Amino acid sequence: MIGKETAAGRAVRIVFLVLWLAFTVFPLYWILITSLKAPGDIFSFPLAYWPEHFSLENYRELFNKADFGTYLTNSLIVATVAGAVATAISMLSAYVLARFEFRTKSALLTAALVTQMIPAFIALGPLYLLMTDLKLVDNRLGLILVYIAVCIPFCTVMLRGFFENIPDALEEAAMIDGLSRFSALFRVLLPVMRPGIVAAFIFNFVNCWNELFLSVTLMNSDANKTVPTALNGFISSFNIDWGSMSAAAVFTILPTMVLFAFASRHIVQGLTSGAVKG
Repeated sequence: MIGKETAAGRAVRIVFLVLWLAFTVFPLYWILITSLKAPGDIFSFPLAYWPEHFSLENYRELFNKADFGTYLTNSLIVATVAGAVATAISMLSAYVLARFEFRTKSALLTAALVTQMIPAFIALGPLYLLMTDLKLVDNRLGLILVYIAVCIPFCTVMLRGFFENIPDALEEAAMIDGLSRFSALFRVLLPVMRPGIVAAFIFNFVNCWNELFLSVTLMNSDANKTVPTALNGFISSFNIDWGSMSAAAVFTILPTMVLFAFASRHIVQGLTSGAVKG
C-alpha cells in the first residue's frame, strides 16, 4: 500500500520541478531576450536579464540581409511534404507488418531498427555521389526524397505498435459488411488511429525541420537552403552574429511549439496507445 506523501516530500518534489522548469525554460527565454536587444546591448556588462529598451533591429536585419523568408519557406515545404509522405508510406508498411505473417518479416523489422543505430554522417559521402548522379544536389526534391527515406524505418516501427493495439475483429466486421481490406483500412482503422498518425507526422516534421547535416551537404545555393543551414551560416571563423542568430532561432522554434500546442492531446494519446500492445 502506498503511503500518503509527507509535507517534506511534497516540498522536495515542488523544488525539483521548479528547478527543472527553470533549467528548461531559461535558454528559450535568453534566446528571445537576446533577439530583442539592440546589437550594441548584447555584449553589455553587467548582463541585462531584462533590457531597458527593446529593439526589432535583429529581425529587420534577418529578413533584409539574410533573406530568411526564403529559408523558412524552404524548410516548411521540405518538412511538410517529407513528413506527410513518410507518414503515409510508413502507415501502409506498418499495416502489412502488423496484420500479415511472411518469411522476411523479422528481418525487415530488424533492418528498420538497425538503421536507427547508424549515424547519418557515415552515409554522407555515398549519398552525395548518388544524388549527384541523379542530378538532385541543390534541389528541394532531392532533399525531400532523402528525408522520406530517413524517416520511414522508425516511423514504420512506431505505427506498427498502433495497428497491433487495434483488435482484428474491428477490421473483420467491416470486411463482413462488404468493405475490401483497403477500404476497411482507410474507412475504419485510420479514424481510430488518428492520434498515432498525428504523433508520427509531428515526429517526422520535427526531425526534418531540425536536420542539419544532410541539408548542409546537399544544399549549396541560398535559394534552396533550409533554416538549420541558415543558422549555421551565422557562425564564421572570427565572429558569431548572436543577434541575428537568436532572432532566427525564435522563428525556428515557433513552428514546432505551435504544432505541439495544438496537437498535444493527440501526441500524448498516440504515444501512450502505441506503447503497450493490447
